[in-house]
Amino acid sequence: MPDAAAHASSSASSTTPPMAGPSVYVIGGGPGGLATAAALGTYGIRAVVLEKADAVGASWRGHYDRLRLHTTRRLSGLPGLAIPRAYGRWVARDDVVRYLEQYAEHHSLEVATGVEVRRVDRAADGGWVLHAEGGRAPAARTVVIATGYNHTPYLPDWPGRTGYTGELLHAGDYRNPRPYTGKDVLVVGTGNTGAEIAADLAAGGAARIRLAVRTAPHIVRRSTAGWPAQATGILVRRLPPRMVDRAAHVMRRLSVPDLSAHGLPTPDTGLYSRVLEGAIPVQDVGLIDAVRSGAVQPVAAVTSFDGNVVRLANGDAIEPDVVIAATGYRRGLDDLVGHLDLLDTRGRPRAHGPHTHPSAPNLYFTGYTNPISGMLRELALDAQRIAHTITTTLTTNNEATPPPSPATTPPAPPGPAR
Repeated sequence: MPDAAAHASSSASSTTPPMAGPSVYVIGGGPGGLATAAALGTYGIRAVVLEKADAVGASWRGHYDRLRLHTTRRLSGLPGLAIPRAYGRWVARDDVVRYLEQYAEHHSLEVATGVEVRRVDRAADGGWVLHAEGGRAPAARTVVIATGYNHTPYLPDWPGRTGYTGELLHAGDYRNPRPYTGKDVLVVGTGNTGAEIAADLAAGGAARIRLAVRTAPHIVRRSTAGWPAQATGILVRRLPPRMVDRAAHVMRRLSVPDLSAHGLPTPDTGLYSRVLEGAIPVQDVGLIDAVRSGAVQPVAAVTSFDGNVVRLANGDAIEPDVVIAATGYRRGLDDLVGHLDLLDTRGRPRAHGPHTHPSAPNLYFTGYTNPISGMLRELALDAQRIAHTITTTLTTNNEATPPPSPATTPPAPPGPAR
């Protein structure tokens, strides 16, 4: 098998992982995996990224056309390379992909594409064996898993779903409103994805858009007087939840109109309390105006399907042409590491970032939280922490040169302190 050095470009494609064992394998060529590999490189640690798709940033390539980062360009860059100013404050999907390609090239990252790792096992020498498709089993002492927060589309097993005669798709398969012009569409789910798809459909000519709401979301303005919601999230994340809940309630009353009369009531739980349970607020990119104008009609949650009928929790029965399920994703780690007893009841790693589980030393996870301070920002910070921890561990075991002094340690991305 060829050495990974032959596949150092992010655009190169490989069907064979490298034989010459690197110090670290990183599973996943998205932002978290690339950032970690780059941060390791600043310490002189060789890392090889294994990506199952044929290019880096695969999940971003599959997102809907309208998508832009809900975090600012300045607070979303990965270690060692800022996002170009030309991409604007709210970076578009295609520019995120372009940036990830530039990032891999800028850092000369070794990325082996077309390599799907299906299972991670302990090796006899205390390291890890990666079982990839085709019977290949590369091994390394240290492994970082970065396969992504939005890995596996989740579609609820609604009664009657398989017999539904209309069109049913997950939001991951939605691209733009053109196929739905003139159609009656039901969007299920009021997270950021569902809210944005509903607004996109309203602007794109769908005849009718209904938005099925199970739990009323907290809605915030993406920015207020030029101040981004992300910056507020960074500043308040260490404060007591009740204090943040009260402040958020005041801000909502000042900046977001009451949509109760339109079927979207104010939540009865605090914003930050909900964040700690895993529910990130919806950043408004058109939903408020669409609901107020009647272009998007909130309805009750979906309970079941019956032929061409969708039944709702309030007893209503509707007959949309299309149902788009913005019902989220699962982490998809069960097959990979579920047998190692490292996941909680929701399928998330019990240890994250620079910390490892006591039963799985040198096995790291990054990108499996959804922080209010911004996913890319936290991935950048985690990458640096993980790289420093790995370097310290390898140095202690006489497997690497000592880490650089604090004066030369790569700085965190610019922005408000955590």
